Amino acid sequence: MKNYYKTVILVVTFALVTVRCDDFVDINPPYTLDAENYFLSESDYDRALTGAYDLLQTSYLDMWIGEIASDNSIAGGESVTDTQGLHEIDGMTHGVVNPELRSHFRFMYAGITRVNYIFENKDNFDFEGKDKVLAQAAFLRAYYYFELVKFFGAVPLIIDRRIGADELASIDRSPVTSVYAQIEADLTFASETLDWTDPDKGRITKGAALALLGKAYLYQDKFTEAATTFDEVINDGPYSLYPDFSGLFRVVNEPNNPETVFDIQYIGLEGGGYDCFVCLEGFVAVGFQGIRGYEGPIYSDGNSYNLPTQDLYDEFESGDPRRDVAILDIEAFKASQPDPDEVKYVEGAGGHTGYYNNKYSKRLNELGQPDTDLTSPINHKVIRYADVLLMAAEAHNRKPAANDVLARQYLNEVRDRVDMDPVNSSGAALTTAIYHERRVELAGEGVHFFDLVRTGRAATEIAGFQANKNELFPIPQIEIDLAGAGWNQNQGY
Repeated sequence: MKNYYKTVILVVTFALVTVRCDDFVDINPPYTLDAENYFLSESDYDRALTGAYDLLQTSYLDMWIGEIASDNSIAGGESVTDTQGLHEIDGMTHGVVNPELRSHFRFMYAGITRVNYIFENKDNFDFEGKDKVLAQAAFLRAYYYFELVKFFGAVPLIIDRRIGADELASIDRSPVTSVYAQIEADLTFASETLDWTDPDKGRITKGAALALLGKAYLYQDKFTEAATTFDEVINDGPYSLYPDFSGLFRVVNEPNNPETVFDIQYIGLEGGGYDCFVCLEGFVAVGFQGIRGYEGPIYSDGNSYNLPTQDLYDEFESGDPRRDVAILDIEAFKASQPDPDEVKYVEGAGGHTGYYNNKYSKRLNELGQPDTDLTSPINHKVIRYADVLLMAAEAHNRKPAANDVLARQYLNEVRDRVDMDPVNSSGAALTTAIYHERRVELAGEGVHFFDLVRTGRAATEIAGFQANKNELFPIPQIEIDLAGAGWNQNQGY
């Protein structure tokens, strides 16, 4: 993590979710730290928190699946067997054996285990600021559980302790309501403890906790609670829209960006490799979404993953500048060059739409080292202020005592930033306008599939989507088998 977070290993005894990588080891002297002689100093807690943050750096999967599972993009890549799990998700043919879904399941539980290790030992040593360490840890646990519940629904809920393999068989999947209750409790604690800003770039703040809490309410259709929470972020927080949308996703504009509410920090170093994506320090999505075989100005070659669709391209209104910021039309770009022949690229056999994710794509002036496919320094903007405004607009429009005046105000603030005409509708028409705005404003950022699911629109918008099945992804079968707890599989799988 930039400026603060470096990878550290912690003891993880939950066999179901152990994620190992030699790059996590930072123990001096080696092999001397265990639960009995750890958490005896402030630095121990700080290192443990760093380890809990580290699993955020697997966020590429959330972004890919959130786009590829929707009508926003196709899997792409070198072939249909190149990351085959993504192609199965793209075609809504995914089943109980899917490497990408299993990785996401395991990564999130690895993060939860590291957080629980901190809370298990929270009373070992007191120091000034420990409450803020625990508050950040609580946010991380809430985030990891939120990822799990939105992907898989009911999941095992394990709080404030690690468990051994011998205990797995006695732990059942907890109801979705219980998981969300824990998420709300952790985020409430975090938001009440943390400050709006933190001098260490990358640390969780009050605004991040409130924004994720509002999002958790929204996903449960708790619109009144969501509206109240988002209003606090909007009225009391230090956030504003970055004035130049075209530069919003560039590395040079990341420091002190007023639109960033919660981002995941990356640096241009490798840290891992193709056999250990969880070890990486760079944002692997950027390199993999780059243009395959590219030669020419501005951009750099990549692997042509997560390719935007014509349907997404056509969703943008005429004259909306966000379209070309979000989506690179490679042939239009080529034709616009002084010498079009200098632009070369290769169409991947995994699918080609003619479009590339332009927000998160490799550029010559933003390359990491040494393998630039793995080491992008671009941060992943998980929640930004425009998203907060649009979630707040939706909450106010859909709550029982609707406030369409305020909903329009928030919606039009986002549109005004890019000089689009204001929306004047109310009721259901305003709801539709907000849905449209979320799709174009947040295109390529991994939220569209989950927006479609939570609003009941997925079956009519996504080819191959089966209602009462594909709202959730299957629990990885190998995890069911390893647990031996008799977990029921999600409906339809």
